[in-house]
Amino acid sequence: MLKKKGFLLFALLLTLSLVLMACGGGTGGGEGDEAEGEGDGQQFVQILTGGTEGTYYPLGGTFAQVLNDNLDNVEANATSTGASVENMNAINDGDGEIAFTQTDIASYAANGEVMFDEPNENFGAIGTLYPETIQIVTTKDSGIESIEDLKGKTVSVGAPGSGTNANADNILEIHGLDISEDINARDLDFGDSTTGIQDGTIDAAFITSGTPTGAVESLAATVDVNIVPIEADKAKELMDKYSYYSEDEVPEGTYGLESAVPTVAVQAMLVAHKDLSEDMVYEMTKAIFENTDKISHAKGEEISAETALEGVGVDMHPGAQKYFDEAGISAD
Repeated sequence: MLKKKGFLLFALLLTLSLVLMACGGGTGGGEGDEAEGEGDGQQFVQILTGGTEGTYYPLGGTFAQVLNDNLDNVEANATSTGASVENMNAINDGDGEIAFTQTDIASYAANGEVMFDEPNENFGAIGTLYPETIQIVTTKDSGIESIEDLKGKTVSVGAPGSGTNANADNILEIHGLDISEDINARDLDFGDSTTGIQDGTIDAAFITSGTPTGAVESLAATVDVNIVPIEADKAKELMDKYSYYSEDEVPEGTYGLESAVPTVAVQAMLVAHKDLSEDMVYEMTKAIFENTDKISHAKGEEISAETALEGVGVDMHPGAQKYFDEAGISAD
């Protein structure tokens, strides 16, 4: 009986010894694997985009493909998000490497204003992409021909804290109008805005979106649409005060317009987390802007290195700045 107990004890100790040796060998192998992973220089890049039905998400997918095809040390993928504001908060929290946003939203984030409580110092711009046009929509029968004509009218200015709301405030201010005193402001989304114009409950609406905008196209199918112009002198005044705006127009034929209408736009843009190295962001910026012909999305036709510094309004990431300096491109 004692011999049997001794043998069982010996067997138990032997088994325990083998387990400990195996664990020790496993730890050593793990450290080696981790070192090898760090040493291969591979950078995972999560591109924060927008909703799957919008523009940011499919465009982000093509950017990811361009990066993966042209950079051996990058593994990029596009992630669907709630778009600009959510993306800036995620970048601030370190939950992404690259993000789509609007230039005005990026500026608000950098300064800690409007919808942001504190300044976000954790990003730098890669470049702007294409315009998000500010459209002041009404009908031909409304009698509204200028922004000054909005005084005393019921006007949709977008949801409180939204980019559209801030755009409306800026533009009315430049024209000597106060958003809370000189108009009857309504906080409506794009669909409710155009429905309100159609049924006569509102007179006009501010809409910030790439053209043509579906909600406005639907309105134009039922009534004659008028887009209120922002004239060149006021556009310049606006751009001088708020650097994230740029000149734009709603093209002739859009919504049945007989001629192009001058306006302004904020830009869709890319930003990068500040902790991405200068070399990495340089290579990614170069890959994107020198392969725009590989962007399999209609907006790719509007993306160009030559226009990528227009309306940025925030500090550039050093890696992106290095690329544009080498390319001889500077902001106007």
